[in-house]
Amino acid sequence: MIDSTRRGFLATAGAGAAAVGIGAIAPSAGAATAHVSAKAPRHASGALVAHVVDVHGDTVIVMAGEREVVVHDRELVARLASVAF
Repeated sequence: MIDSTRRGFLATAGAGAAAVGIGAIAPSAGAATAHVSAKAPRHASGALVAHVVDVHGDTVIVMAGEREVVVHDRELVARLASVAF
């Protein structure tokens, strides 16, 4: 039987969410600039999870390590939803 935990699931899901999150943020951040390369901060490490409560809303809960940040960005939610569905 596979031993699964919530933390293990979040860590695994975080890798995919991080890639999706960076891909979703980069185009909106560089709208006025021709070429923008999104880079994680140098001190960043480990998994990152973006949790969208409602795909028609504007709330994204971003979790990294023991930290949790709530972001209200309807465009980011729409971009994440378009990638997921």
